[in-house]
Amino acid sequence: MPLTLDDFDYSLPEALIAQAPLAERAASRLMTLREGQPEDRAFRELPQLLRPEDLLVFNDTRVLHARL
Repeated sequence: MPLTLDDFDYSLPEALIAQAPLAERAASRLMTLREGQPEDRAFRELPQLLRPEDLLVFNDTRVLHARL
């Protein structure tokens, strides 16, 4: 299933964009797909969701504090 640029064009209300981290980081929201259906979960559930053959890729980039 190839992705197209249109797949990344969606409504994202400003109120849903975090402005600061949660006090309990493990409570952060995590979206998963099960059989193609999205599920809303908490990040703390990640260890139970992983299978032995899964691969995690970590992104440690930072946000540039600037306005365009």
